[in-house]
Amino acid sequence: MPFSNRDGGAERLEALARRLRGHSLRMISRARSSHAGSCLSVADIMAVLYGEVLRLDPRRPEWPDRDRLIVSKGHAAAVTYAALAERGFFPLDLLGTYGEDGGAFFGHVTRTSQALGVELSTGSLGHGLPVGAGMALAGKRDGQTWRVFVVLSDGECDEGSNWEAILFAAHHCLDNLVVVVDYNKIQSLDLVANTIALEPLAEKFRAFNWHVGEVDGHSIPDLREALHSVPGAPGRPTAVIAHTIKGKGVSFMEGQVLWHYRPPDSSELDRAFAELQLSK
Repeated sequence: MPFSNRDGGAERLEALARRLRGHSLRMISRARSSHAGSCLSVADIMAVLYGEVLRLDPRRPEWPDRDRLIVSKGHAAAVTYAALAERGFFPLDLLGTYGEDGGAFFGHVTRTSQALGVELSTGSLGHGLPVGAGMALAGKRDGQTWRVFVVLSDGECDEGSNWEAILFAAHHCLDNLVVVVDYNKIQSLDLVANTIALEPLAEKFRAFNWHVGEVDGHSIPDLREALHSVPGAPGRPTAVIAHTIKGKGVSFMEGQVLWHYRPPDSSELDRAFAELQLSK
């Protein structure tokens, strides 16, 4: 089918989110890479988007009528590749090449000949939403029915380019554009509140004339309701502020700055998989 539907319910998506966490941790540990905490915080969001919401056809990655998803928080590469593999864009065993020298799966989200389904190479924060707004404007002017989703990190909201794009999207009434903010409250080396405070974030989007919803970013039912209700308001772009926990799902990683950059070693990976109730 060109896109998934709601069959299977929340349990199917919760199981998918657990697998995405497992794939991500395995990939990061093997590659001695970074951003485990970021991948874990956004896993439920990615499970709902790729598992149910997005209109996609893995057999035709460039299907003209597909929805577009830009993962602007490009450091969450492992979970993005895992979601694409689970959705059928390429075999799951290719995830084992993540981070290899000369390989196709880079440490930040990157379009390559094997990373099918990636819409835009990202990593330098603040670029995804401006590009997504341009895509949405082009689609709207061409009378297309596909939608553009952009996943932002909370720390990325420090970038002025995002706020220019937020103004632009509202001005052009881009109700085919959806931003999801993975609001895990930690960026790089410190708390978001200690770096550049974002609050009141929802009110800021509303002041820019966006339709705004706030959800528990680890509640599959909340995410389903918010992401299926698009457009939230005719003529207005939608922002879904998803309150999450960095490192969610692994007790010793949750809410810890350490896991932005540090990969789990073998024993930590064993502990994480036991908590996730997954086989390593």
